[in-house]
Amino acid sequence: MLMPVLTPEGWALLNSLEGYRESEALALSTRLRGEGHAPELVSAVLTQLKFRSKAAAKFGPFAGHMVFTRAGLEQATRMNVAALHAGRFAAAGVASVADLGCGIGADSMALAALDLEVTAVERDETVAAAATINLMPFPNASVVCADAEEWLGALDGSGGANPDTSGTSARPSARLEGFWLDPARRVVSSSGSSRVFDPEAFSPPLSFVERLADTGAPVGVKLGPALPHASVPAGCEAQWVSVDGSLTEAVLWFNALARPGVRRSALVLGGGSAATGGGGESAAGGAGPASGAEGGRSPAELSSAENFGDSPAVPVAGLEGLTDYLYEPDPAVIRAGLVADLIEREFTAVGGRLLDEHIAYFCADDAVDTPFATGYRVLEVMPYKVKGLRRWVKETGVGRLDIKKRGVDVTPEELRRLLMTGQGKGGKGGKGGKATGGAGKGAGRHATLVLTRIGEERVAVEVEPLPR
Repeated sequence: MLMPVLTPEGWALLNSLEGYRESEALALSTRLRGEGHAPELVSAVLTQLKFRSKAAAKFGPFAGHMVFTRAGLEQATRMNVAALHAGRFAAAGVASVADLGCGIGADSMALAALDLEVTAVERDETVAAAATINLMPFPNASVVCADAEEWLGALDGSGGANPDTSGTSARPSARLEGFWLDPARRVVSSSGSSRVFDPEAFSPPLSFVERLADTGAPVGVKLGPALPHASVPAGCEAQWVSVDGSLTEAVLWFNALARPGVRRSALVLGGGSAATGGGGESAAGGAGPASGAEGGRSPAELSSAENFGDSPAVPVAGLEGLTDYLYEPDPAVIRAGLVADLIEREFTAVGGRLLDEHIAYFCADDAVDTPFATGYRVLEVMPYKVKGLRRWVKETGVGRLDIKKRGVDVTPEELRRLLMTGQGKGGKGGKGGKATGGAGKGAGRHATLVLTRIGEERVAVEVEPLPR
């Protein structure tokens, strides 16, 4: 539904309209058709208006001048995160970058905004057209519609699909100093598309990225946050990124883009985080070393020079340690394997201790304000038994219940409905590991339960969230 918008008439019509409201879409469609615009053009324009409205969360005011595909918008890097990617290249002194698999051009826009020369390569013709439109404000950016591996092989002169590293360490192109990749992690079939998790099934595969890095060029690659630690190549920096508590990506940095003394890191951002400035610039995107926790609340980074599995030893207290304050680390901290590092660096003085070496929750004697974990005051520890929890809900007057879990096989939404049955009108559950339900105002108190496993024991903990 993009191509009709790229005609002179379509482009003018799209940019003559502002905003999108679902309740007004039918009336707007009827008016535009009445003005003589073709039905397929009207449909395409309304689709782009809807995409622009959704894209504001990722791109802010830039969204109002961009075009999108549905998949391209879903997979695009947030603009504040893309700015941090671009900052890595700029801090390393890289002047020109090939964005291999550029999608709709989010990272290319960020790179071009820092005055780097950008060649954006995208094999899908429609997506490449979207990238071309989105990069129009940047004369230092160009788009090539081609397969990234084949295009790079042609530049190298080998005519093959891979950079030729046999016998030499020459880069594929003298003009291109650095490379950014966002490999496709979905496969399309007649029944639709599905996500793939094997790095060698990506397009291009991780082995291609490694061969490119073997030339010595500055290389960065964006991967899914579920990337196994065993798949992370030696000699690179691995950085997991979360935005507003949601894990968004894992990035591998090679050669000049990898910071000395950083093997793995967790970068924690708020949705409106500034891309640069303050201590966060060095922690998130600069070339200098990152210390333990930097950048204040947003951005903030925790890092380690040690390899995966080589975190410091911290106390494991078991069920007896489940007192005072409970903490759930940010998902970037968990995926980067930095939970023990966080406890050692910020919670040693307050008795920080794991409860189970396989569970990320930990406790402390006193409250600690940290961007790397969400804290709760422990109110009551109970066995995780449905009958007992139903009695607790009734006797304590719970009218609204939030449930979080880790290490137990339970669906929070289903458990909440089970516990709240007969306790008044419940609301809808939340997503993932948290379920929220409630009754009307005055119908009961709001409680939060944390379900977890400690050794062989399954426990339910009533907690009170700490202010942030």
